[in-house]
Amino acid sequence: MIGLPFAGNALVHGLFMGLGILAGLGVFGYEVRRRRLHDDRLWVIAGVSVALGAMGSRLGTWFQFIDPRQNEPIELWWTDGNRSVLAGLFFAWIGVYLGKLITGYRSSTGDLFAPAVALAMAIGRVGCLLTELPGQPTGANWGIVLTPQQTAILGGPAGVGLHPSFAYEIVFQVIAFGWLWLNRDRLPRSGDLFICYVAGYALFRFGVEFVRANEQVWFGLTRPQWFLLAGLPLLAFRVTRIQWATPATIGGSDD
Repeated sequence: MIGLPFAGNALVHGLFMGLGILAGLGVFGYEVRRRRLHDDRLWVIAGVSVALGAMGSRLGTWFQFIDPRQNEPIELWWTDGNRSVLAGLFFAWIGVYLGKLITGYRSSTGDLFAPAVALAMAIGRVGCLLTELPGQPTGANWGIVLTPQQTAILGGPAGVGLHPSFAYEIVFQVIAFGWLWLNRDRLPRSGDLFICYVAGYALFRFGVEFVRANEQVWFGLTRPQWFLLAGLPLLAFRVTRIQWATPATIGGSDD
């Protein structure tokens, strides 16, 4: 693939991010109706989650240095800084709990969000694929090749094949959405579906970071990888507690 015609185009990036959020909310709404959960508080929770996730995706990358004076002014970072999907997901998760605190909603909502998040991510990553630095050099004669003009905008080497790392993630998210959709009634304990998704994405993201274009900070690992390493033990513990349905219990979830 030669070049990225929309390199650095914030409008295109934002368009696909917006489409992803709308699609995710559509799936969320479908699941709410399918499960006959007639409670308007669920939409408040979803709104708080989306809002906090959007803010977190921007602000989550601001604090890059231990010495605060080395970080850019926060108001400048808000307009021109990087975004982080991992930070956005983390803050969106906090937003769910904040929304529940505000509304007094007590039941698990993880199964409602899991397929919605996967679909939103798949669509949103199309914007990343079209506009951002793809990844590390492939070391072969395939990959996305940037022109000198695009390199001036995005950084990275020109004239060599780069891993289409965002395409890899799009494939993962599409497969994840399909699996979540088919199994959304097959786990008897509410919330386990979301744990499956988060754990799977964490493992995938840790691996794909080796071909992403993110800066390596310590021991050859990137900041997202260190963030994931901190959370993987907790995820591993939570995965061991997932209850898998037997034929007699399939369809027993009431979330």
